[in-house]
Amino acid sequence: MQKHINKYLSHIEHDKNFSPQTIRAYQNDLNQYLSFLVGERCNDLGGITRLLLRKFLAFLKGQDYSKATISRKLISIRSLYKFLCREGVLEYNPIEDMRTPKLDKKLPEFMSVNDTEVLLNQPDLDSPLSVRDRAIMETLYSTGIRVSELVGIDVTDIDFLNGSVKVRGKGKKERLMPIGNHALQAIQSYLKKRKDTDNKALFLNNRGGRLTDRSVARMLDKYVKKAGLSKRISPHTFRHSFATHLLDNGADLRSVQELLGHANLSTTQIYTHVTTERLKQVYDKTHPRA
Repeated sequence: MQKHINKYLSHIEHDKNFSPQTIRAYQNDLNQYLSFLVGERCNDLGGITRLLLRKFLAFLKGQDYSKATISRKLISIRSLYKFLCREGVLEYNPIEDMRTPKLDKKLPEFMSVNDTEVLLNQPDLDSPLSVRDRAIMETLYSTGIRVSELVGIDVTDIDFLNGSVKVRGKGKKERLMPIGNHALQAIQSYLKKRKDTDNKALFLNNRGGRLTDRSVARMLDKYVKKAGLSKRISPHTFRHSFATHLLDNGADLRSVQELLGHANLSTTQIYTHVTTERLKQVYDKTHPRA
């Protein structure tokens, strides 16, 4: 069974160009599934029964996973079975009709324009690292890119003349993003202060290596506390704020979809719920007959 899982993981890495984070998540999900089957003395991926499947679902729920996590795990397993059927390893998908848990609709958290400005002004700019931190936050807010895309940016990806940045998104797809003057000026200030001028990575840690997603999140936590902001703000909050502020100021949904790098418009439409909710709140507070 393990060899089939390894073959599938190789497929999503080399043929599907899944990100390293996604591959790790799938690997963990599938290894957990395999461990469960072995524990139930099932030594054949095609030998799972409805009873065993219900037992696996009960096992996942007993681990206190969220609905979203359980749903992702089941998607990983279903995707494995589809691959094995295409490869001729199995004649049919034993979990084809399995339902995933219905997810609660959760609106994305975002910052107000004022809170965003407060946070962007927190670095005191008295050291190369604080100048870097300002440039990171300005870039996140200016472009709405994912933190994984941010840390993957190289110096040569920034086009200062045309005001754009080349970004490598999910599935290693590249797209060209506009980037505002505030972010470009912050990046230029950082590059002038940066000690290691030969490293191709744009944002470096204090040891001269490329920054990681986790390092950016830790850096952001520091400034959130310094600013005295009560809400939990992650690098992804900048992405949500970017999209919400664009729509609030009249941007059309298709343009925001392109800027966010969403494959489907339905993924972007959640932000219309956010802006509609805001309008309803304004209406309730201000209309005499609300």
